[in-house]
Amino acid sequence: MPTIKDVARRAGVSITAASYALNATGTISEETRQRILQAAEEINYHPNAFARHLKKRKSRTIGVFITRFSGAFYEDILEGIHEAVLQTDYDLIVCPESQVERRILTHRQVDGAIVFDSKIDSDLVLKLAAPTFPIVVLDRHLEADYVFPLLIDNRRGVVEAFDHLYRQGLRRLAYVAGALDSLDNAERTETFLNEAAKHNLTVAVYQGNFFEKSGYDAAQTCIAGGDLPEAVFCANDQMAIGFIKAMKEHGLKAPDDIAIVGFDDIRIAQYMQPTLSTIGASRFLWGLTAATWLFDYLDNGQLPEPFRIPTAFIQRESSLKYPVFLSTDETH
Repeated sequence: MPTIKDVARRAGVSITAASYALNATGTISEETRQRILQAAEEINYHPNAFARHLKKRKSRTIGVFITRFSGAFYEDILEGIHEAVLQTDYDLIVCPESQVERRILTHRQVDGAIVFDSKIDSDLVLKLAAPTFPIVVLDRHLEADYVFPLLIDNRRGVVEAFDHLYRQGLRRLAYVAGALDSLDNAERTETFLNEAAKHNLTVAVYQGNFFEKSGYDAAQTCIAGGDLPEAVFCANDQMAIGFIKAMKEHGLKAPDDIAIVGFDDIRIAQYMQPTLSTIGASRFLWGLTAATWLFDYLDNGQLPEPFRIPTAFIQRESSLKYPVFLSTDETH
């Protein structure tokens, strides 16, 4: 069996440095740490504390690295992952943003990972992904071996929402964008603006960050400008809720004064006054599929087929400004 001396020799470092890297102790550069971990993997060496990770004695555990636990959005994804885990003999570790998270991920202390945390750098994901350590990413598109992007079909839902507004004769449009580091936001923004451009429409864009307060602030800026849009598309429901809240403070109503559409179909959307038109995708299916992809690869070496979680526009009260413009099928 290979020893720590073999690792040190292959990585071109001292035994002490190798020990630091393999046991997550001491102070060495990240570059050196990664070189040592790579050397250990190449010769199939693992310290005793991680003996379960030997080639034929895996941990039977997957890790989910997620921004936070709270909120129905993340809860639904985790529920889907949990459902897939229940069909296997794997265990599940869920890690919110922390130093422990980084240690578990960088030392591959699980058999595979689901990453939904934009603060985990893509370069790190690419370095860690390996035949023995597959990674499913839910918040970015990476083309690399053993990295499996599982994204939602942002384009389809946004096109349906735009058509819904356009067919009502609404031409003065505004858009509230989400976080700049979000792939979902980038795809939603690009799609909405492209659809508007096809009809020679100019869209006023307000920068938000996916939180309710940013939607509220965008509405305040929009209303203060005086020239109200006929319709506003928000890159998620939270910002749409904030936008409507600000409208109410100014005596404005949706959809009478401004039609509003969100994205995500969070649970409160259907109980608001007015109920919120939005774009829905099954977050449960998202989590279920991500975990299933991992298990299929870990147990059978099966690579996932390209797939996006379907989306669909959900018409409710907040966007139905001129129903006479819509076909009979679309108003039901």
